[in-house]
Amino acid sequence: MEADYDVAILGAGAAGLAAGLYTTRAMMKTVLLEQLGPGGQLLVTDEIENYPGFPDGIKGQELATRMEQQTARFGAETEYTEVVGIDDIEKPLKIVHTDDRDFTAKTIIIATGGSHNKLGVPGEDALSGRGVSYCAVCDGNFFKGQDVVVVGGGDAALDEGHYLTGIVNSVTFIHRRDELRAAKVIQERAFATDKVKFLWSHVVEEFRGEQALDRALVKNLKTDELYEFPMAAAFIYVGFHPNTEYLKGLLELDAGGHVCTDIHMRTSIPGVYACGDARAESTRQLGAAVGDGITAALAAFHDLSN
Repeated sequence: MEADYDVAILGAGAAGLAAGLYTTRAMMKTVLLEQLGPGGQLLVTDEIENYPGFPDGIKGQELATRMEQQTARFGAETEYTEVVGIDDIEKPLKIVHTDDRDFTAKTIIIATGGSHNKLGVPGEDALSGRGVSYCAVCDGNFFKGQDVVVVGGGDAALDEGHYLTGIVNSVTFIHRRDELRAAKVIQERAFATDKVKFLWSHVVEEFRGEQALDRALVKNLKTDELYEFPMAAAFIYVGFHPNTEYLKGLLELDAGGHVCTDIHMRTSIPGVYACGDARAESTRQLGAAVGDGITAALAAFHDLSN
């Protein structure tokens, strides 16, 4: 039986699109399987200032469109469907099941990315990209000299909060407990920083603002008091999960569900690669995701050619 494609790329975010650009230019018949639309996290990022080549910045949606057009120019096909499983993953002909139909491929590149855990409160989705953010490195510069909050108390929250202190006027951590979960050395750095404040035993009940976020309704868990707290931005760090549920039992995953790879993006199974936010040790940065995708494509071409 002949494979439908040389390469099936699962996901059309930055990593998947970069991989598709390189596989198609290498004359490998390629399909990208994408559930929503090309771009991934780019689609929920308003302004991007830290991607090389755009000194004035670029809108996330515009960059996603450009990447998709460039990949399509060389013949990549895109199917909008959800990947629900993989069969015969260890065989030369691998079967990718989607909610529409099955696709067969000689190699698979996993680029399904990940999703930030959300608070699930009113206003969060409506103000996402307009003050509500999940990436301080991506969006911190938009709030120079202003007062912002970080929701969370783990390592990621404190690391990103520390990054923000070099940009903003103040960082207030809103944490549901009365002590932090982060490593002690990170905690000590936060406590020693004048710009850092804490709202202990508090949770956000709602994000508020007309055109952009300007305040949140918060609750004191010890007194049940509800009141509005002003802020220019809220950076949410209550966890991040890779979109890899369909891979359980098929590939080696780390404790957090990320796909384990070597430096060439090869997984524990020959002919299967992973890149971007879905893989272990990802920095969850746009430039790194693009590099991962290119590396995976080059490895796939090398392996298929030998």
